Amino acid sequence: MRFFRALRWFILPLALSVLFLAGCAASPHVRIPLSGSQASKARPESSEVDPKAVEAHAHYTLGTMYEVDEQPDLALEEFSKAALADPSNEQLVMDLSARYLRRKEPEKALDVLLRATELPEASGEEFAQLGLVQSRLGKEKEAIDASETAIKRAPMSLSGYRNLFLIHLQKGRISQALAALDRAARQPGTSPEFLVAVAEFYSSLERQAPSQKDATTAGALAVLRRAARSNPTNPQLQLRLADSLNASGDSTNAIQVYIQLLDRYGELPALREEVRAKLADLYLRGNQGEKAKEQLQAMLRDDPANATAYYFLGALAYDAKNLPEAEDNFRKSLLLKDDSAAVYYELAEVQINLDHAKAALQTLEQARKKFQENFMGEFLTALAYSREKDYTNAVNHFTAAELQARAASPPRPLDKFFYFQVGAAHERKGDLDQAEKYFEKALQLEPEYPEALNYLGYMLAEHGLKLDHARDMIEKAVKLAPTNAAYLDSLGWVLYKLDEPGDALSQELKAVELSEEPDATLFDHLGDIYAALKQSEKAREAWKKSLAVEPNEEIRKKLESKPGAAEPGSPAKTSGLKQ
Repeated sequence: MRFFRALRWFILPLALSVLFLAGCAASPHVRIPLSGSQASKARPESSEVDPKAVEAHAHYTLGTMYEVDEQPDLALEEFSKAALADPSNEQLVMDLSARYLRRKEPEKALDVLLRATELPEASGEEFAQLGLVQSRLGKEKEAIDASETAIKRAPMSLSGYRNLFLIHLQKGRISQALAALDRAARQPGTSPEFLVAVAEFYSSLERQAPSQKDATTAGALAVLRRAARSNPTNPQLQLRLADSLNASGDSTNAIQVYIQLLDRYGELPALREEVRAKLADLYLRGNQGEKAKEQLQAMLRDDPANATAYYFLGALAYDAKNLPEAEDNFRKSLLLKDDSAAVYYELAEVQINLDHAKAALQTLEQARKKFQENFMGEFLTALAYSREKDYTNAVNHFTAAELQARAASPPRPLDKFFYFQVGAAHERKGDLDQAEKYFEKALQLEPEYPEALNYLGYMLAEHGLKLDHARDMIEKAVKLAPTNAAYLDSLGWVLYKLDEPGDALSQELKAVELSEEPDATLFDHLGDIYAALKQSEKAREAWKKSLAVEPNEEIRKKLESKPGAAEPGSPAKTSGLKQ
């Protein structure tokens, strides 16, 4: 037999003896509290004992013993008898009705609350609980009446307002639900807890009625700023306040409250980590990279194995174009936690931009073994093969990426950058028709996309195709970016192909002048243009400069022969992965 079952037989006679003594008493004015910590409501003092209170105490004691002995049904029966004996005991009434609600027995909860609220001294909280139960039972009018009484008796308690809000919201009466919250928000003298809870209800209403966003946001911010001015000291309440300010769009005040939390309770590790993470997120979204970095580094000092902090440090380094640091942080994040495909893809993208294509392919292969095939994995694999100049594999993976995008639910829209990269891979593979098709798709999405205009125009000029169309596209690219050396080179080249070497020369000289570093292709084109103009010495000088930058057997042959019409050079350079 359990210890508590044995103990019951000791307490039961004691409780009965209390009842016997109570039977000798005559005055109804003193009630024995249910426990030493649970004081009864104030009543006129008397030297005599209230037998009902003693009876309630005895039933409550038995109920407690049954509860400890894990016999909840018997415990609830005794608690119910206690409440029946003394319906003025608010704490018991509230607890018992809540138990019945948890057991999905609202009718029993209603019976307890109706007896309690018949008493003149019944509290606002009891009426609010009654309104809640009546609402659960579909008694809407009675629930509203009880909730209104709750507000009159306890205007600074949230329960009555909450009932009205939920009743109207569940019936789809959005304006009345909002009015209930506005009424609560206008109540003076309420606590910070009350105000933050009202703000949370405003946020809930906004999620369910987005059309009311302006009104709910304004209401939430008003009560939250009142709560902030009261300078609450409870850390959990401060955290809720900051979170609600953040959710309502007031990042400035949210940051201030989060910083106060760190100053006051920074010695609490779990709270410190949560607050630093939220500050870092706010700083990231506010484009305050250095402040975000400070918080993330502080998180790593506390927890060097924090994979998320390394991930965001990698993202910050990537945005700052510090690719080696980004690669290092993404690697550390993966070593600590390898269950996120996003980290693999971020790392692979950095590696591609660093021209570490083989490393990128290894990273993507590891991801492929862990995660289902998807658009991003196929797309990055295609880019890596393009960097390796393996254009056959690149095209195959671009095709797979396109199929993945179409098969997604809903289908994933493909952007101009995707079509541009596919077009470039087809061109380098030698499939000009497919290349032109994909470049045109990119231009359909963005008619003034200078890279696609230049690449397609140059490709056509290089192969002597649609020269007038090629010229139009390249001129448009130059108009969009008049100091871009690659575009000016393309314009010079198409003019050369159109047998306009004089105009071609001026464009090519601009391209050479604006090029950030010596470019073999530009000097080769300049030599060919000079040769077409019968300026052989200048042609030879330009070809020599081209060879000095990059050895090329075709250009060497030009120098060894008489300058004349030259073979076309190689395609103009295009930008890398990040745009």
